[in-house]
Amino acid sequence: MVGDDPGPDAAEVTAAAPGARGRHHLDAAVRGADTAALTARVDALEGALTISGERADPDVVASVGAAVDRVRDRLVIGVDHTVVALVGGTGSGKSSLFNAVSGLRFADVGVRRPTTSRVTACVWGADGDALLDWLGVDVENRIERESVLDADHEAALRGLVLLDLPDHDSIAPEHREVVDRVLPQVDLLVWVVDPQKYADDALHSGYLRHLAGRDASMLLVMNQVDTVAPEVRGELLADVHRLLAEDGLPDVRVHGVSATTGDGVADLRDALADAVARRSVAAAHADAEVAQAARLAATQVGTREPAPSQLALGTVVDKLASAAGLPAVAAAVAAVVRGGSSRPPRLGDVHGDGVGLARSAWLTSVTQGLPSRWADDLRHRVATTPELRLAVTDALTHVTVTARASPVARVLSVLAVVLGVLGLVGAGLVVADALGADPGWVPPGVVVAALLGAALVVGLLASAARRRSAAQRAERVLAEGRSAIESVARARLLAPTQDVLAEHRRVRELVAQAAGAPATR
Repeated sequence: MVGDDPGPDAAEVTAAAPGARGRHHLDAAVRGADTAALTARVDALEGALTISGERADPDVVASVGAAVDRVRDRLVIGVDHTVVALVGGTGSGKSSLFNAVSGLRFADVGVRRPTTSRVTACVWGADGDALLDWLGVDVENRIERESVLDADHEAALRGLVLLDLPDHDSIAPEHREVVDRVLPQVDLLVWVVDPQKYADDALHSGYLRHLAGRDASMLLVMNQVDTVAPEVRGELLADVHRLLAEDGLPDVRVHGVSATTGDGVADLRDALADAVARRSVAAAHADAEVAQAARLAATQVGTREPAPSQLALGTVVDKLASAAGLPAVAAAVAAVVRGGSSRPPRLGDVHGDGVGLARSAWLTSVTQGLPSRWADDLRHRVATTPELRLAVTDALTHVTVTARASPVARVLSVLAVVLGVLGLVGAGLVVADALGADPGWVPPGVVVAALLGAALVVGLLASAARRRSAAQRAERVLAEGRSAIESVARARLLAPTQDVLAEHRRVRELVAQAAGAPATR
């Protein structure tokens, strides 16, 4: 039997046997929102560490990883239950109060009051086994309070784990060891005293004075108030308040209760319901640890990512084109087409110094604001100067360098020469005739003038056509060359840069998620 008092008959409920969940399975996961939310945040933090890899400081990784492991271990058992421990001395009626609050006759399911260092637990709802395992509660000393017969009468306490701890003043040292081990794990300590021993120094000097500052997470229950005359109960409770104030606990609430008559039990259950409605200590601790780990992880990323712009890429292409001599080759092509040179130009070697300057300019523009480890990784991910030079050289070998005039310009040039020759021949015949020679047929002067004029006009058209053709050929060389160089720059500089920045952005977003805050864009 858990206590001398089997509990009020009116509240008698047949509870599910420990481990037998099938018959009255209520809410497989009791109030699991905190556990789910914290699990998602820990997943985000772990994902951030995985993506960061060696780009995060090893000491930071070790510290954050240790926090992740600790919180994961705690989340395995969940953080959504509210653990309330009844602590009291011998004869305080703590076990009777346990029965009165739970409304169960433990004897009906064969659970007996532990005579050693064991803890007894009553769970409202289901899904408490992992937590009770962690707290060290034996299976035979567990019971589930809520059943289908309760409807929603016990809903306010759903998620409550009520522990009946061994007497703190027991002469058995293992009893005190159990009390000392469990107390730091609970959300609400309920100290149960009786009118005879509420001022016991073992309670005040051994426990209460060491808990100063924890007023909000404690209650004191004066049990057995039915044994005290009604007119002196007020003085009794006032004296309890005085002692608590001397212990440094002036704000601890005090409830007068009789487990025997049921007086004050409803108010005590309301106080427990208030505790259930609050966030558990385990959830608050896990939240704080994840938030602290997220703040530490945030020191390994920047506040935002640099944005590689088309302008920056264009500047790099300009520098690479100059290093390859592309503008000079285009000008030479134009000169050949215009007829100023007969030597066909070609794209020469790419100068390494120019390639190095182009690469350096790119890295300067895309590492602004990045932490040093991320910037170093970006530098290693893009092509080296020799790799970039070789890639540009190879790409330019596929650029067609055409150094000849267009067909129209060539036809016009030939036509201008023919017309000019004919005009000169005609002019010669006219001159010969004027000198008294008899060349035979002499063309009219107007025809000669027309031929020479036509030759001049066609020559001018041919020259203009050559200039247009020269400009077009030069522009084509420049365009094809720049296109080839830009393809290299995109593949060897831009793409790896975007990969690193995308990874940085993902880590930053995951860290923000772990911290419970939105990431900046």
